Amino acid sequence: MKYLLYGIGLLALAGPVWAVPCVTDDMGREVCLPAPAERIVALSPGVTELLYAAGAGDRLVGAVSFSDYPPEAADLPRVGSYDRLDLEALLALSPDLVVAWAGGNPEQQLERLPELGAPVFFSDAADFDAIASSLERLAALAGSEAEGHEAAEHLRGEVAELRARHADSAPVDVFYQIWESPLMTINGEHWISQTLALCGGVNLFAEQSSLVPRIGVEAVLARDPEAIITGGMGKADSTWLEAWRDFPDMTAVRRDNLFFVNPDLVQRATPRLLEGTRQICHHLEVVRERR
Repeated sequence: MKYLLYGIGLLALAGPVWAVPCVTDDMGREVCLPAPAERIVALSPGVTELLYAAGAGDRLVGAVSFSDYPPEAADLPRVGSYDRLDLEALLALSPDLVVAWAGGNPEQQLERLPELGAPVFFSDAADFDAIASSLERLAALAGSEAEGHEAAEHLRGEVAELRARHADSAPVDVFYQIWESPLMTINGEHWISQTLALCGGVNLFAEQSSLVPRIGVEAVLARDPEAIITGGMGKADSTWLEAWRDFPDMTAVRRDNLFFVNPDLVQRATPRLLEGTRQICHHLEVVRERR
């Protein structure tokens, strides 16, 4: 990130001069503001979490549905859902910064965002390093640099400690399920797959070309995972795991290596992914103990 200095001309150097934050978003676009943003709208639940973690929560004036963390985010005015924005409601909030979800918000509506007259930062964090960088860049745009930097450094330090702790852990073949019907998993580029790897897990469908591929039950049975992890449809819904008990010869079922993780802790690329990663690492330690 960098800063440009704007003043009121060479003849008035003693007058007010302020720093203008300029950052590069996750689409490689430079985003510059004339002053720290005071009215921010977030277009995904994950983006909302990132902004609060970066110290910009008090600047948020709008968010999409399911933006429920931290708890105060639930009180923000809604501008539709992440996959169907209410541009009229968004415009009514007079934002001076919109933080969009690149690849998640509807493309046609994203193309209309410049018409709103507010700068747009496209967020697409795909791993821990990108999450930490997002915290710092969003903090720069909101004028909360110190808090954003502290949060980013804490995240980097905790991830480094986890990586060192599990560097020599025996590998575990894992099937990670993110949806039931159709049956869906993640490939090796997805941040969840990278989280598995940090814990010594081997994503059995890492080679798939799609970030979130659809697969058949037969494909899972053929690869015979040692563990199955799922997020279910809610924070405490582990019903998807029960369906796998219909296949008692599969290693994961035979050894009772069926694990649930709160989807909010792993399916949003935010600092809470650290908590989800710790849970996954714990589950894989259990798998190793049951060998």
